[in-house]
Amino acid sequence: MNGSRNEGLGYWEVTAIGVGGMVGGGIFAVLGLSVALTRGGAPVAFLMAGLVALATSYSYARLSVTFPSQGGTVSFLDRAFGAGLLTGSTNILLWISYIVMLSLYAYAFGSYGASLFPPASQVLWKHILITGSVVVVSGLNLLSARLIGEAEDWIVLIKLAILILFIAVGIWGIDTAKLAPSAWSSPVSLVAGGMIIFLAYEGFELIANTAQDVRDAHRTLPRAYYSAVGFVIVLYVLVAAVTVGTLPFAAIIDAKDYALAEAARPFLGRAGFLLIAVAAMLSTASAINATLYGAARLSYVIAKDRELPSALERKAWGRPLEGLLITSGVTLLIANVADLSSLSTMGSAGFLLIFAGVNVANVVMAADTQSRRWISLTGAGLCLGALASLLWQTAVSSPGQLWVLVVMAGAAFFIELAFRMATRRTIHLPRVPRRTRPS
Repeated sequence: MNGSRNEGLGYWEVTAIGVGGMVGGGIFAVLGLSVALTRGGAPVAFLMAGLVALATSYSYARLSVTFPSQGGTVSFLDRAFGAGLLTGSTNILLWISYIVMLSLYAYAFGSYGASLFPPASQVLWKHILITGSVVVVSGLNLLSARLIGEAEDWIVLIKLAILILFIAVGIWGIDTAKLAPSAWSSPVSLVAGGMIIFLAYEGFELIANTAQDVRDAHRTLPRAYYSAVGFVIVLYVLVAAVTVGTLPFAAIIDAKDYALAEAARPFLGRAGFLLIAVAAMLSTASAINATLYGAARLSYVIAKDRELPSALERKAWGRPLEGLLITSGVTLLIANVADLSSLSTMGSAGFLLIFAGVNVANVVMAADTQSRRWISLTGAGLCLGALASLLWQTAVSSPGQLWVLVVMAGAAFFIELAFRMATRRTIHLPRVPRRTRPS
């Protein structure tokens, strides 16, 4: 084991981390919501969201190669802009966005699990399963995070195999009329629908946290980023096409919280429904585990940068215990009170704003990262344009959710502001030395 670690991670291992991070619980959770917003244009919506992620992966690739760090996104923002109030607020927003993702995964776990029970008791079972998933996975992280961690590779392979089976069998029964432009929502709704499910792609940024352990990083990391995002774009577009092409829109919307399992019923029967439902629960449980550990670790990194209280920097049994417990507690609250649309909107908006910041960070440090500024500027523009379309759609369809986004962003800012006022700390990072291009 130690020998393989010393050798470092290769292309396939790093790509698998990116694919596993994206194909977590996202596609199982937001597929029905995407179809409800875009109708026959759901595959196009997933494609548009994927292109935004692909453009942003350029900045991540260049920054990861130049500044390899376990801190990933947090380190990139701090290096580009210094550890000031705005950067600290953005880092806390990232932590909150992870908590929203955790809540979405727990919500999806509860929804798919509840679909296996009689309709009259599904609401009760959904909340029982939401709570149980967070509590059990938190307990496993406290006792032995390796218990699930060692099974992650197999879980990724199983869920990919089931999704590929879903595509391979279902693609032959697609009604192409349901995918025609005449069946799409309006162009604005199509763009907004793509952005509300953007969080299904956010997991590629996990590659950044592995950069220190990658061999031949200047070649491996860019290839892994682009391959992972490209593969997932194709996978999501095909899954969306099969779902829309084989199941009536009304049926998808009625089963919005567990649409992928319902979509398997026409060509795989009850067994297909059960297969997808179980795969979704397995996938979202593993996503909860990975994201919970990552969020707790993130709170530890932010605390070490003195942007959160030092209590979150303390460890117990080798893990950031207080960050883990706070993250789990807030997740339980949000997952049990918010609905799927609110969770998706919050998560996507948070990550679009953060990814815009990472793109701008790469523009600022383009001389150090040997980057083409116009690509990162394009990525930042796409992220901000996508965020604007998402906010517009939210204002038109669910104006009350705008307050949720305001509270989410405001909480990040005021937590950081209050902490700085209480500690009276001002931190400046040293100038980053330029790095030459690897030979």
